Amino acid sequence: MSLYWRIFLLNAGVLAVAVALLLGPVTVSTPVLFGEALVLLGGLAVMLVVNAVLLKVGLAPLARLNRAMATADLLRPATRPTVGGDGEVSELTRTFNAMLDRLEAERATSSGRVLTALEAERKRIAQELHDEIGQTLTAVLLQLKHAADRAPEPVRSDLHQAQETTRASLDEIRRIARRLRPGVLEELGLHSALRSLAGEFTTPRLGVTAHITPGLPHLDPAAELVLYRVAQEGLTNAARHSGATRVEVHLRPLSRGGVGLLVRDNGHGLGEAPEGAGIRGMRERALLIGAGPHGGTQVRIDITDTTRATR
Repeated sequence: MSLYWRIFLLNAGVLAVAVALLLGPVTVSTPVLFGEALVLLGGLAVMLVVNAVLLKVGLAPLARLNRAMATADLLRPATRPTVGGDGEVSELTRTFNAMLDRLEAERATSSGRVLTALEAERKRIAQELHDEIGQTLTAVLLQLKHAADRAPEPVRSDLHQAQETTRASLDEIRRIARRLRPGVLEELGLHSALRSLAGEFTTPRLGVTAHITPGLPHLDPAAELVLYRVAQEGLTNAARHSGATRVEVHLRPLSRGGVGLLVRDNGHGLGEAPEGAGIRGMRERALLIGAGPHGGTQVRIDITDTTRATR
């Protein structure tokens, strides 16, 4: 039965009872007596209460659907609202579920294109940093060395200082290029890339260790890149915002099959801070390969289907 007819019949039933009372032994004098007024007001109150209860019961499916709509988040795929019964409400629920499926698919497609373009741009910038600026600074270092060998002593010290500054800048550019384009990931694989990443983030104030379980299932390049970028973002957040002194990166098999990545630190966590672009980016990357992202004071991503990895 449709929602329209349900509400119509509920109200019709209440009005029929009211008319039956008027046609029965209930009479109204002119002027209305106090006792008759009490009976009329009591009957009106009862009818309003019954009508309110019946409407609440009849509109309960709409309330449940409204709560599901208010809490829907494309970056947190959850259980769809249950489709029960028939009529407009069940049809609306089915339409809403289909809309969520379509929006998630469209978001995954668009996010995949954006992230693919982003990785291509990272690769281009890293290549230009290495080929253009890196070679230019290398040439400057050679010229400074040549000039320092032939300069008098007071000037030679200044040239040596300029050499050290240029060498430090060259090392920083190379470090930025490595983060933009994880060459070690392409050449040596995810295990070596995570260990290298842990070494890059290790400082006198922050100790980073990588724990990788041997014998993990094979992952395709898209899944490995997602895991690497999630680990990189997790370490960046820990180094910049957590106040941690120790970070652990775990890559291990899951009990139900698949591979899990865990980045955990001993910092103060997110607290009441809103979710930033970095965490949302990790969620989007995880969803692209069908992985399950988990937030909180630790970053965890589980890939339960190692054969599925699309970008």
